[in-house]
Amino acid sequence: MKKFFSTIKNIFSIEDLRTRIFNTVGFLIIFRLGTYVVLPGIDPSKLADKAEGIFGLLDTFLGGAFNNASIFGLGIMPYISASIVIQLLTMAVPYFQKLQKEGDSGRKKINQITRVLTIVITFAQGSAYLAGAIPAEAIVLENKVMFTFSSLVILTSGTIFCMWLGERITDKGIGNGISMLIMIGIISRFPGSLLQEAITRGMSEALFFLLELIALFFVVMAVVLLTQAVRRIPVQYAKQVVGNKVYGGQRQYIPLKVNSAGVMPIIFAQSLMFLPAMIASYFADSSDVAQYIGATFSNFQSWQYNLTFGIMIVLFTFFYTAISVNPNQIADDMKRNGGFIPGVKPGSATSEFIDTVLTRVTLPGSLFLAIVAVMPAFAQMGGVSQNFAQFFGGTSLLIMVGVILDTLQQIESYLLMRHYEGMMKSGKLKGRSENIAVA
Repeated sequence: MKKFFSTIKNIFSIEDLRTRIFNTVGFLIIFRLGTYVVLPGIDPSKLADKAEGIFGLLDTFLGGAFNNASIFGLGIMPYISASIVIQLLTMAVPYFQKLQKEGDSGRKKINQITRVLTIVITFAQGSAYLAGAIPAEAIVLENKVMFTFSSLVILTSGTIFCMWLGERITDKGIGNGISMLIMIGIISRFPGSLLQEAITRGMSEALFFLLELIALFFVVMAVVLLTQAVRRIPVQYAKQVVGNKVYGGQRQYIPLKVNSAGVMPIIFAQSLMFLPAMIASYFADSSDVAQYIGATFSNFQSWQYNLTFGIMIVLFTFFYTAISVNPNQIADDMKRNGGFIPGVKPGSATSEFIDTVLTRVTLPGSLFLAIVAVMPAFAQMGGVSQNFAQFFGGTSLLIMVGVILDTLQQIESYLLMRHYEGMMKSGKLKGRSENIAVA
């Protein structure tokens, strides 16, 4: 405990770090306040609670702004959708691949295209949001056309402002601004869910509540292991003599993450899992099979839903890993810089070796990711309430763990630069400060 308070003292003794922490907290407070500002023309007392399905997932990410019909009702989600689209285009379209290789100028153009696409997506999602998520009785403005137009403008402005807040957190704060906004929206639900679960259990089920907390602890630790786990491939660089100096000759590593895809497979799979029930609803009146499919895939606790969900996550993990990690490019960069993997020939043999290792580490990573994704359903089956069960796995927990670890890394780097002892006893987060081969 003494070391913990000493570390906190060291953090606030660094002026730059202290300023960045206060800036981050200030920006996050502004974001949280905006989630409670209701759109003009809406009676908040008549809003329905969309706590299930895709609406419940979005409301979790936005910290309640979705259900509140606030000016941040769409939050940063349109920007994330635009970023995913641009990222996929970068993998497939030569024009975007060229921009990616142009350095800072190319990145600026990609950012501009992403922002324009964000506005387009916000208008599209905003129209669907106003039509499907806000009940007609909650709209008190008589002129519906004016309400729709003004709400679309305000929602778009809110999304742009959230995007600006994320960029300010990245530049003036600790970093990871966009992820920080999502994380604070998710974690804002945790105290209320924990308190509600404790009240529901009461003294009669205090032991069961204690077991829930123990299970949650081990689930979080497992997700930390999944997020941090890497397979290091050693790379040896040949020595080069230039004049009287010798360059190279050192051994570095290529860190292949067990979960290179992050939370993207869960997001993709979860988006598609709503389609069967949606399509079946159109044929429910004329087909018993459609009724069965609709009822099965609307029940998040059914084994059919969870099995399909898990298989899709495994497939999307391999797909997203394949488009985000390019063994051929890694092998070419190593060969160009005079590096080689001991015992493996440079060129195509190195590419095949990296691809084989990547496939082997992705398989257990994808299976583990699928288990984490379906853990909330198993928690609900075990008697945990729906609001508290979402913290036992899924996208919410992966985002929280990933952002918190990255934030700790940022703070760690500031402490080590000032020669202070880091957040961990060893002075560094494991795996953060090792030699890494630049691909």
